[in-house]
Amino acid sequence: MPSQNGDGDRGSPWGSGARPAPPDIEDLVRQGQNQLKQLLSSGGPRRVIVLALLALVGLGLWTAYYTVPSDSVAVVQRFGKYLKDVSPGLHFKLPLGIDVATILPVKRQLKQEFGFATPGATDPYQTSRDGKLETQMVTGGLNAALVEWVVQYRISDPAKFLFDVREPRGTLRDVSESVMREVVGDRTVDEVITIGRQEIETEALAKMQALAAKYAMGISIDQVQLKNINPPEPVQASFNEVNQAQQDKEKLINEARRDYNKVIPLAEGEKDQRIREADGYRLKRVNEAEGDAARFSALLAEYIKAPVVTRRRIYIETMQDVMPGIRSKIIVDERTRSILPLLNLDSQKGDQP
Repeated sequence: MPSQNGDGDRGSPWGSGARPAPPDIEDLVRQGQNQLKQLLSSGGPRRVIVLALLALVGLGLWTAYYTVPSDSVAVVQRFGKYLKDVSPGLHFKLPLGIDVATILPVKRQLKQEFGFATPGATDPYQTSRDGKLETQMVTGGLNAALVEWVVQYRISDPAKFLFDVREPRGTLRDVSESVMREVVGDRTVDEVITIGRQEIETEALAKMQALAAKYAMGISIDQVQLKNINPPEPVQASFNEVNQAQQDKEKLINEARRDYNKVIPLAEGEKDQRIREADGYRLKRVNEAEGDAARFSALLAEYIKAPVVTRRRIYIETMQDVMPGIRSKIIVDERTRSILPLLNLDSQKGDQP
């Protein structure tokens, strides 16, 4: 319990029950401004020192933080020596040039264009430096062709990209142009312009990737894509005529193949049908012959057993088959055979159908 006679407040400079008021921030700022004005108005070297210190503090604060975008990393150097890689976000470093942060877009796909340029490109190495010279190439048949292409790549190793190769983007342009000239020079002009585009892209990509790994540029090449491939302007009309003729040739070949596919299967079907019909007829004739042979063998066996009876039965069966087809019938026996010359059978034969 505090003393009732005020002894407990003996050490307080404000006496019994007195408490100091909290300082006002505006008053403190105002006092600091007044002191700064007094320092600046006093003149002389003191004023210069204060201004220099303020400028130094402001510059230090300004250079002590940096922000890394979400698709990038920052390579930090301390006094020029590689220190570390920094992930995206807000970070701090030693100010006044002690630490230097270089931001590289490692998650973004970059590209370089050869023979043409995209308007608004910020990377000086992206667009063509001299489009006409880059596109003019000599094919394997000593013909000329104008080739435009695009190389898409990523920064795979920021440290190698910055420190192992001087101007890696420029080196990539030189490597791409050299490889493309080599690949185009191994093919004819017809292959380059028409059917060899896919092979050129595949081979150029493999060779560029091998050189990028050999030179340790810290670059991963994703795709090589050919754009426009044209002959030189003086012979472009002739090449267009040749291409049109080749297209007409392919059209006629396709039409012939269509007719072939339409006629040949039909002929094959008819052939198979004829073969099946012949096989059926062959089986029918063989079976009939075998049946007739079996019937004759059975008759022979019966004839051997009873020749007279069997001969009479065969005669009767034969007459049953023959007689229904005869329109006029004359039956004679041994006693009336003498009248046959009187019957005039030749005239009656003419009446038969």
